[in-house]
Amino acid sequence: MDDLLIRHRRVMPAWMPVYYDEPIELVTGKGSRVTDSNGKIYLDFFGGVLTNSLGYDLPEVREAVERQLRTGIVHTSTLYLIRQQVELAEKIARLSGIPDARVFFTNSGTEANEAALQAATNKRGSSSVLAVRNSYHGRTAGTIAVTGNRAWSASPLSPFNVSYLHSGDRLRGLFKGMSDERYLEAAEEDLREVLATTTAGPVACLIAEPIQGVGGFVHGPDGLLAVWKRVLDEHGILLVCDEVQTGWGRTGEHFWGYQAHGVTPDLLTFAKGVGNGFALAGVVGRAEVLESVQGISFSTFGGNPISTAAGNAVLDYILRHDLQANAARTGAILLDGLRAVDSPIVAEVRGRGLMIGVELTSAAATTAVFESCKRDGLLVGKGGLYGTALRMGPPLNLTEDEAREGLEILTSALHEHGGVLGR
Repeated sequence: MDDLLIRHRRVMPAWMPVYYDEPIELVTGKGSRVTDSNGKIYLDFFGGVLTNSLGYDLPEVREAVERQLRTGIVHTSTLYLIRQQVELAEKIARLSGIPDARVFFTNSGTEANEAALQAATNKRGSSSVLAVRNSYHGRTAGTIAVTGNRAWSASPLSPFNVSYLHSGDRLRGLFKGMSDERYLEAAEEDLREVLATTTAGPVACLIAEPIQGVGGFVHGPDGLLAVWKRVLDEHGILLVCDEVQTGWGRTGEHFWGYQAHGVTPDLLTFAKGVGNGFALAGVVGRAEVLESVQGISFSTFGGNPISTAAGNAVLDYILRHDLQANAARTGAILLDGLRAVDSPIVAEVRGRGLMIGVELTSAAATTAVFESCKRDGLLVGKGGLYGTALRMGPPLNLTEDEAREGLEILTSALHEHGGVLGR
């Protein structure tokens, strides 16, 4: 690579990191594979942080965008009717499971969560919000305020009064080692105590990820959201599900992460995978909640003709090819294979479908395995509260052969470093 890294560091802020000891520039992609500027090919198990849900250069998505481009209409704003936007909103409202749903499109998951928080606080007339430890919801003032991960909390200033619940982490902390049954009991006790002690007046909402993304794919047992919602309903508190990473069938068992819990949220936020790389996100919720926003608002670029053309093609492809079932099938290959790995540096394998986290025993072990995967032609992510989790979100159309190929590279890296770093 030329001096691109030097140029990057001269003009980009230092708090915006790039991966790897020797960063790479990805220049072409096809299917589940990408090629860097040196011509090396990688199997991509991270997909631009779970965003390229159908991989790269899928003809159906490319052709849908090209058709819209040929009309000459790239942008009009929502002051005019946008057919692609309305059609996509109809599909998302139907799939959301939320009755009498309305949809508001934004550009990113951060903006979607801001919109949901705005609706919830308007509806309840309160700036008090519940959030979850180890969570991540975005990079704006409001979403940073409800992010329960210090590494991503860039400012102590907050527009909300926030109280935090315990996360689903059972490797550490007060809920360490608990069974599912005991965890659910403790989670209810925790919520009731928080409401009785650290909140004042009405509370607007609880915002929660069914599976925590940046937090390393940590999640509680099935039924956790139902336990929380039962208590929330006693107080009229709204439930906001952040499905930015868990949506569109990625978890395999369900189309949305919340569906594993037997509840329906009042508001659901989405982003990432629905655009397959095009900026597309939004919030869907009950009309009486979403329409409680005071005043006039719109998103200049949210739901523009290009991004919603892509979104319609992506969603149609996911449904037509039953990629939820594929996520369950290929995800099982990876999860079963990783859980069978006997390496002293593996603390836990967790996740669902094609949303998989491997918790290692140290940040050093995580970095070593991360670098080895890249060396051997596999791109994965990393994260977690302590930087000790490998994160994987391959394309939903990953093949079984590709799953086994990636598993072999991962397994080799875990064994390679387990002999040294596991001592």
